[in-house]
Amino acid sequence: MAKLRLHKAASRLVGATTALLTGIAVANAADCSRKDALGTSRVLAVDAKTYPRVGLKSFPQTLPLADHEVVLTFDDGPRPPNTQKVLAALAQECVRATFFLVGKSSAELPELVRRIAAEGHTVAHHSWSHPMMSQISFEQAKEDIERGIAADEMALNGVSTQVPSTPFFRFPYFDSTPATLDLLQSRGILVFSADLWAADWENMTPEQELKKLIEQLEITKKGIILLHDPQAWTAAMMPAFLRYLHDNGYRIVHLVPAAASAQTRADGAH
Repeated sequence: MAKLRLHKAASRLVGATTALLTGIAVANAADCSRKDALGTSRVLAVDAKTYPRVGLKSFPQTLPLADHEVVLTFDDGPRPPNTQKVLAALAQECVRATFFLVGKSSAELPELVRRIAAEGHTVAHHSWSHPMMSQISFEQAKEDIERGIAADEMALNGVSTQVPSTPFFRFPYFDSTPATLDLLQSRGILVFSADLWAADWENMTPEQELKKLIEQLEITKKGIILLHDPQAWTAAMMPAFLRYLHDNGYRIVHLVPAAASAQTRADGAH
């Protein structure tokens, strides 16, 4: 049965990707007109006090997800043209994700950062230059983290600040240190690892990546999924992967910071 699902999902790669690249309009994630779209099942508001560090790759705790609930996260963007292709695939299925951005790229491509947010996704942080934090001094690591946050905030909101509007951070290579973990916790920033991934930083085909993800989901049945939007094979795989999730009863959970969720509710009460 698993092999049959793999074959069906892989067979969609060519057709689904071609359809996206031949002119299907990018829809706003909040306005889904497709009745058979995967969609976003629910919004989960999280904060660093309740969940300071999540993701079983690095930590003993992960997010409170039910069976067949997944969170889609993307690292290392923004980077054309593949970030745009990933956004198109997500929009086609009315799915919202979290993008952990590299500050240097955000500074170079602020319009793309704003597009990610405008389409309903969560903008999070992934350092300025993507270093191995354990290989540099604490002061260098601190500066790189802060500079990355400031660059993301400038691109997104036009204000250079080290206080993130979305206090979510993922360490490059999952490479944290006790000092950098303590730094982020002291600032109320939730640190993300991941529960499953396809190692798409390695060279592979879209079919190989899809197979790896499906095999892991057959075991875990849920979790925080790590992908990399700059990778061409990931961008090409996304339409078929989202259809696989749809066809196999998976539900998308969109993450937002608890403070933003509370403010949204307050604004709606007026």
